[in-house]
Amino acid sequence: MLGEEELLQLFPEYKEDIQPSGIDLRADKLFKQCTGGSLIDNNKNLPELEEIEPEDNIYTLEPHTSYSITIQGKTKIPVGYTMLYLPRSTLLRSFISVHTAVGDPGFYGTLQFLIVNNGNYPFQLKKGERIAQAVVFEVKGSGKYEGSYQENEVI
Repeated sequence: MLGEEELLQLFPEYKEDIQPSGIDLRADKLFKQCTGGSLIDNNKNLPELEEIEPEDNIYTLEPHTSYSITIQGKTKIPVGYTMLYLPRSTLLRSFISVHTAVGDPGFYGTLQFLIVNNGNYPFQLKKGERIAQAVVFEVKGSGKYEGSYQENEVI
């Protein structure tokens, strides 16, 4: 796993969010599910989403409800490295879970996670708060991500 010095070299755009062993990721847009979806024979039919507008930059996560949430900015993972995303402990202590996946080498784009209020009471989350932390590992002999969620990098 990479530490602070290596993270600063590889990810200077995250300078303000680099921690001793990871990169803080901040909440951006929140969405609710509007339709069903499917995954059959590797054919993806993603649910339609409706963006939820924050009130005074505050989102309210209703009890026992799942949402899709994006992370501020675009993430660029260099070839030869991978990211694992973990929830911030304050959310876990508040009955909020953040479900994530692996960030593959060469991925560029918007990170999107699932956030769930598992509690019995509403939970307020300010846009821009730290909700997850990316930890970065070197991957020997890696290829480059070329999946359907890859966005075009604007240089």
